[in-house]
Amino acid sequence: MRTRFVLSSGLLDLLLLVAATGVASFAVFGMLFPWQATPRPGESLMPLVAVMLVGASAASLVTVGMSGPGVPRPSYGRGAAIVVTTLVTTAVTQFMFRDMYYSRAFVGDALATWMAFITVHRYLRRRKPWTERISVITAEKHLADQLGDSTHVDMQAVIDPQSEDHVALLPPGTTLAVDMRAILSDRVAQYVSSCDIAGYPVRPLASVYEEHTGRIPLVHLSEGWEITTPLVRTSSFLPGKRLFDLIVVGVLVPLWVPVMAVVALTVKLSSPGPVIFSQRRVGLNGRPFVLYKFRTMHVDAERDGPRMAQDGDDRIVRGAGLLRRIRFDELPQIWNVIKGDMSLVGPRAEQLPFVRQFRRRIPFYDQRHLVRPGLTGWAQVNQGYAADAANTVEKLSYDLYYVKHMSPILDLQILWKTIWTVMTGDGAR
Repeated sequence: MRTRFVLSSGLLDLLLLVAATGVASFAVFGMLFPWQATPRPGESLMPLVAVMLVGASAASLVTVGMSGPGVPRPSYGRGAAIVVTTLVTTAVTQFMFRDMYYSRAFVGDALATWMAFITVHRYLRRRKPWTERISVITAEKHLADQLGDSTHVDMQAVIDPQSEDHVALLPPGTTLAVDMRAILSDRVAQYVSSCDIAGYPVRPLASVYEEHTGRIPLVHLSEGWEITTPLVRTSSFLPGKRLFDLIVVGVLVPLWVPVMAVVALTVKLSSPGPVIFSQRRVGLNGRPFVLYKFRTMHVDAERDGPRMAQDGDDRIVRGAGLLRRIRFDELPQIWNVIKGDMSLVGPRAEQLPFVRQFRRRIPFYDQRHLVRPGLTGWAQVNQGYAADAANTVEKLSYDLYYVKHMSPILDLQILWKTIWTVMTGDGAR
């Protein structure tokens, strides 16, 4: 199903480009079909159209990885990247082959129309996304429920691994996800073998769950090497990630400095006390560092000890709820990014007392400290703040997914989702 989705999306993009060249041909030359247009005697638009189609095909192949890990989804960003790459390819080809006819008006109109077409294409596909038929063999009901709630899953059945009853034949094209921790009855083991022989995709539940939910099933981890081994393969990305952080912070100085000045004045006028709140947090490799935030709670908010933020928290000062909702209280952490304590993207830096508590209670919790903590992260944009230990376990499943799949594409996806979170205030307390 996923291969069919990727191929059909790419093919439809190319057909939409053909349609866009027709619109541009009519707008610039008065001919609906490009092969009928004669810009100058003896010249044709078709070599230029062919170059655009070849560039679009190459761009589609090059950018196929932009959907990141997990299941492929319609992406506006990838659509824009394909259009820009096609424009660059066409311009370079014209520079190399000066005798080929080139029309800026035609190329501009065609690519602008194409961008509009593929935007509509993605909008429609995102409203009704493709689904993968899946049947699950597991006794872990919560994993099956979370998988079934995923956007691209059409759950066919959840089969008891100890069942001795007859199991119904799977619908064509169904993936059988098998919980490798489960002990299978003879009946179910024979059923799995039969499905494999019959050509049905048979895959570990952990892999299917990870792809569709963007989370790591913690109950399927053994010793933590499942996270550290993939991280070694992406270690070459870390210096570039640090450089990217510094470039973004530097480029956005004219934006974040005035905003911080306004927020600082707001905090100063809201209640007595310092503007900046500092606190020891746990960072890379479990090393503590001092994190900075704008103060949004009363000065004596933690006189009885630290506790997690809750909805309607009475420790929050008047007027600071908006700052927390749009995450502006975290802007001073930009200094932590400059110092190297943090990154723009990574797991949330947690307080030292909480880390000590979670280390004892939650297996593999320290694996999230294999990378620098971030201003934003995969867990933050998917779940928001954790209110208790149960929420922390859920967030850890997202954090470990990020550690395992960390990449430039995933970072860009998280930054875009963060912008949306800031605009909507979703997940804040």
